[in-house]
Amino acid sequence: MSPVPALSPADAEKLANLKSAVSSLTQISDNEKSGFLNLVTRYLSGEAQHVEWSKIQTPTDDVVVPYDKLAPLSEDPAETKKLLDKLVVLKLNGGLGTTMGCTGPKSVIEVRNGLTFLDLIVKQIEALNTKYGCTVPLLLMNSFNTHDDTAKIVEKYSNSNIEIHTFNQSQYPRMIIEDFAPLPCKGNAGKDGWNPPGHGDVFPSLMNSGKLDALLSKGKEYVFVANSDNLGAVVDLKILNHLIQNKSEYCMEVTPKTLADVKGGTLISYDGKVQLLEIAQVPDQHVNEFKSIEKFKIFNTNNLWVNLNAVKRLVEADALKMEIIPNPKEVDGIKVLQLETAAGAAIRFFDRAIGANVPRSRFLPVKASSDLLLVQSDLYTLTDDGYVIRNPARANPSNPSIELGPEFKKVASFLSRFKSIPSIIELDSLKVTGDVYFGAGITLKGNVTVSAKSGVKLEIPDGAVIANKDVNGPEDI
Repeated sequence: MSPVPALSPADAEKLANLKSAVSSLTQISDNEKSGFLNLVTRYLSGEAQHVEWSKIQTPTDDVVVPYDKLAPLSEDPAETKKLLDKLVVLKLNGGLGTTMGCTGPKSVIEVRNGLTFLDLIVKQIEALNTKYGCTVPLLLMNSFNTHDDTAKIVEKYSNSNIEIHTFNQSQYPRMIIEDFAPLPCKGNAGKDGWNPPGHGDVFPSLMNSGKLDALLSKGKEYVFVANSDNLGAVVDLKILNHLIQNKSEYCMEVTPKTLADVKGGTLISYDGKVQLLEIAQVPDQHVNEFKSIEKFKIFNTNNLWVNLNAVKRLVEADALKMEIIPNPKEVDGIKVLQLETAAGAAIRFFDRAIGANVPRSRFLPVKASSDLLLVQSDLYTLTDDGYVIRNPARANPSNPSIELGPEFKKVASFLSRFKSIPSIIELDSLKVTGDVYFGAGITLKGNVTVSAKSGVKLEIPDGAVIANKDVNGPEDI
């Protein structure tokens, strides 16, 4: 790494003022203050990692291991128990369901059969612990936005056979862009004055919360980190076994890119190391190349497997200097900046880090109501153990592309517009615009567009079968 460039006098002054302002903030710990100032110092010094395009190499199968090349598992349940006893599952639970019109943590949105993301996660781990007699704990990393609600929600699992631990990621002040003053010092002391600094913060927060040492003292060795809204992110023993056998400290699950994933980060070989390349680091003239599926065939699912001893070593050495993601926002008309980092970018600091090129089924995030339509439809079934499994009756390996208009954006409005979720096993694409309502027992096939004329309510009748059609009114059905 090149030495950190010296700050300009103006920036040095900004930083000095920021330091004194932050020292008076009583809402956050000393660890949070130093972590925040560290991040701002790095940001101001402009140590942004520019990638030299010509040095990028496509990773070999040794670096990004194809899933079917992972060694088969032992049939012996005692061996499986041994593996599971080394594992901790950590779900990133800092996000709110606001984009989908929900209050509280996103993980409590009902996904299927009245069960929430969190219910399914708990069911999955309970089933593992019951089947193998092991003790895989569940950790939830909350943000100050989700902490209180999550604490209440977790009480309902108090009789389960899992230890559930929660801890908070850091809370950093947002900065006013104009003068780099912390927003909470300028009168906005509510939640809007603060931000969680992205999921790259999982490593120091795990350490600062005391959870890391507690896990290590119980013989835990690896943590499986994933977004709580990714229904495909379930424990996979083949990956864990491969890491232990090969003493790999870090594994990022990647999966083949489709046209829907062109903005996702990808893994590259660079200067003899594997690293994450995000669209923000790509020089403008190469953005189209980055988005093409030919050169960069895989993208990051944010399912990560990380060695806990390595996390401790690197956090203690302050060695995890992940690329900084500046995220400008506006709060009450004031332009502010929040700085974030991503956990996937840490891959280059770990020894023998690899990617695993996994099946698409391990990436099933629910980011919008169109994703809910997929997972609530007959395209998926739910097992008793809490796994969402794709229906083998669908021949096409990719899911249908679904675009729902703004009327469907909020979960409540989405649910009110479907008497029941249509059958979509043979659907290729669906686009819905306007004031549309779906009856019960509808089947959609091929390419379907439904658009209600402005000011007109369009109801699709019960039992309708619509195949390869544009529907603009009742006469088209």
